[in-house]
Amino acid sequence: MEEYSFFAMMARMKYIERWALMRNSDRENISEHSMEVAMLAHGLGIISRECCGREVDLDKLVLIGLYHDANEIITGDMPTPVKYHDRDILDAYKKVEEKANRKLLSLLPGYMRNYYEEVFFPQEGDEELWHLVKAADKLSALIKCMEEKKAGNREFSTACQTIEKALREMKMEEVDIFMRDFLPPFDKTLDELQQL
Repeated sequence: MEEYSFFAMMARMKYIERWALMRNSDRENISEHSMEVAMLAHGLGIISRECCGREVDLDKLVLIGLYHDANEIITGDMPTPVKYHDRDILDAYKKVEEKANRKLLSLLPGYMRNYYEEVFFPQEGDEELWHLVKAADKLSALIKCMEEKKAGNREFSTACQTIEKALREMKMEEVDIFMRDFLPPFDKTLDELQQL
């Protein structure tokens, strides 16, 4: 009987730490981050449907969010300032990410691969889903920065401003609605949240 290590590898997401170049008050791993991105993407998808009148496959959107950083099990988390330093580095890293995704898919039996391939790699017609996941990924990063600042960690101040600016520059109605309606409570204490 053949054994497949895909899910054992996915379980290792919890060992890959994010924000390696920053002093963190609260550490974050890609397993936690991926769950948050999936939840935020789902929320953005509902906003897209209900407020923007767009058709969105919520199930596929959540799955893309859940697995969007799975390749980091192999590559590790490349810090944003390094990854986006110049086009050559970014292009090279994209190739590494693609190879890592292919490797992860090879850890599945053939009858399962096509189900995962469509959430590991953009498919024709799914551009909007990937764009929503990218926005959810940035929102997750902004929330992390806000939480660190709230804990008194000034290390994340510049990152917070940079990420917020990048989100606004995406010019996505869904993101603007989320930031207006759902982002402010992240600055509140538990007692204040319970009074809302």
